[in-house]
Amino acid sequence: MADTARRPEHRYGNRPTMKDVAALAGVGLKTVSRVVNGEPGVTPDTERRVQEAIDSLGFRRNDSARVLRKGRTASVGLVLEDLADPFYGPLSRAVEEVARAHGALLINGSSAEDPEREQELALALCARRVDGLIVIPAGSDHRYLEPEIKAGVATVFVDRPAGRIDADVVLSDSFGGARAGVAHLIAHGHRRIGFIGDQPRIHTATERLRGYRAAMEDAGLAVDPSWVALGPTAPERVREALTAMLTGPEPVTALFAGNNRVTVTAVRALAGRAHPVALVGFDDIELADLLGITVIAQDAAALGRTAAERLFRRLDGFDEPPAHVVLDTRLIARGSGETAPPTAV
Repeated sequence: MADTARRPEHRYGNRPTMKDVAALAGVGLKTVSRVVNGEPGVTPDTERRVQEAIDSLGFRRNDSARVLRKGRTASVGLVLEDLADPFYGPLSRAVEEVARAHGALLINGSSAEDPEREQELALALCARRVDGLIVIPAGSDHRYLEPEIKAGVATVFVDRPAGRIDADVVLSDSFGGARAGVAHLIAHGHRRIGFIGDQPRIHTATERLRGYRAAMEDAGLAVDPSWVALGPTAPERVREALTAMLTGPEPVTALFAGNNRVTVTAVRALAGRAHPVALVGFDDIELADLLGITVIAQDAAALGRTAAERLFRRLDGFDEPPAHVVLDTRLIARGSGETAPPTAV
């Protein structure tokens, strides 16, 4: 039996063109172009017919051709560590608001803390002709972006500096914030203070560890190697590190958590202990005010806004040496960091 089934017509990918609009409206291509681009020289009746054809067909202007003419796409790229991380929500929103105020579209994606994926994503955005990039680095070598920057792609790094190139960067004061948080624990009587942070290749992790060590040194306190743990922030690893610190020969009485993910795991692991362990976390977390968690808060929205404003300053033609901007953090005392040691140490 012969196969009489007809192949389905393609519904997707066949977008209506200006030729389709011109045919339906009974006008020339130049007339459609004038209406689409808001140019003068079209009578009201003709403009109405063209607009009706546009609405009927669902036509949308193809900006690719305009890009070729003007050399700008009115779009910028944002490379984040993880879109699911609550810290990046206000940062991304702030970048988007600045981009919107400049008539630009924001395109973002996650590197998953993988340097190769970061490079792949950043170059893919450049291939799509974004005008600028804001990058939260996962890697430590950003020379792959040098040709793009020379070609005119404005680039700003945020939260962590670029590696092996000189570029604009906007940071929080990780060193100063950690130093203040640990000093706060010391001021409440703690002498054995643990530190759990992110992987040592990450700039913010090493800066916060440096702040921890500086506060301990300021107070004349030695740091036992067993009190420090850097590595992945997976809950299992954090719980394991915290358990070791609490059960060793010199258990810690307080913990400084190096980022929001460590803080969340620490709160769960410490819940219900007979002897409370003081806790200060770097980064605020959701419900921290209700749970009474003391934190060193950084302003994620200010980071995003400052980086985006710097990016558009570059796009507006300001040619100046790369800036290194450091934003202040602030300590918010809510109770967990003000708990005294169970006994004198």
